[in-house]
Amino acid sequence: MSKVILVTGANTGIGFELVRLLAQKGHIVYLAARNESAGREAVTKLVKEKLNVKFVLLDVTSASTIKEAKSLIEQNEGKLDVLVNNAGVAQMDKDQNATTIDVSVIRETVEVNLFGLVQTTTTLLPLLRASSQAVILNVTTDMASNSKQAEPDSSLHFVAYNTSKAAANSYTIALAHELRKEGIKVNAVTPGFTSTKLNFFGQGGKSVRQGAEILLPWALLGKDGPTGLFIDENGKEMAW
Repeated sequence: MSKVILVTGANTGIGFELVRLLAQKGHIVYLAARNESAGREAVTKLVKEKLNVKFVLLDVTSASTIKEAKSLIEQNEGKLDVLVNNAGVAQMDKDQNATTIDVSVIRETVEVNLFGLVQTTTTLLPLLRASSQAVILNVTTDMASNSKQAEPDSSLHFVAYNTSKAAANSYTIALAHELRKEGIKVNAVTPGFTSTKLNFFGQGGKSVRQGAEILLPWALLGKDGPTGLFIDENGKEMAW
């Protein structure tokens, strides 16, 4: 059965490839981006591949664009089966050391990675509740695992990024608990180290397609799928 799916921050990188993979499986996919020209260009590429992909303007830091996106999907589809909260920023080019970081860097990162995710989710929740098989997939990072970061030999302590994603993980836990009784599946999944614009295309990472393939089954969970989990790149449960 074809599903109606929305992927945020999807004009490039893992989000774009995930849209492609989902559409290739016959689903109706809304590619959401905050940059209209970049988003429409991305959709044009996929439409040329004869995929059922539609553009929607959505900036997770702008309540008005989220509401407008909700109205558009509601008018066209009447529901939303899957929300993939993929949009995010890292600001890894700025000082992210715990003792010297400028609080503005944390504030800007949290605005997108936490507040934007919460705002998008709560606004679109009525459309998800109209589905009989709703799924919320929050794209996270293994660096958001407090357990992993607390290990004596841990590294990569990007304070703004890791803190914002750890907070989003905490929200994921609360959301999963609250929606469990409604049958809505909520999970946080990390694709692992993937070479993207987020990390300045760091060497040695997965391709964006490989990263998207890790997320794919969690976006397409069935009614009997798990909920409230933090999943690593190998499909195994991680410690929060």
